[in-house]
Amino acid sequence: MMQGEDAKFSLPETGLAIIPGAGGTQRLPRIVGRSRAKELIFTGRRFDAVEAVTMGVVNYCVPAGEAYQKALELAREINQKGPVAVKMAKKAINQGAEVDMPSALAVEEECYEQVLHTQDRLEGLAAFAEKRKPVYKGK
Repeated sequence: MMQGEDAKFSLPETGLAIIPGAGGTQRLPRIVGRSRAKELIFTGRRFDAVEAVTMGVVNYCVPAGEAYQKALELAREINQKGPVAVKMAKKAINQGAEVDMPSALAVEEECYEQVLHTQDRLEGLAAFAEKRKPVYKGK
């Protein structure tokens, strides 16, 4: 996630006598740690994009109006990678983050097994050996 440098963030719900919904009380502690999440949720304090980057809430802080362009740049970079590998890495990260380490490693192994025998893997190895850009087909 990225934001323009003029972006402001907060979880103001406790000031309205409610709590953050849509996973705010669950996702934020996993990103910034329990202590900081409690502070931000209990106080409703506003923070800027630079602090959001420092805490890991967002990945990038770009000049105002340039977030869309940065997102496209990042998407183009990801689009050059093996599509099956990106899909399996996403699955391994998302599912692994929700379970204990042994279970997470089992999820990773299952995802790795799914990319091991793809045509894209062979293309990636060949392209590397031939010092050229790979042409992935998602197979």
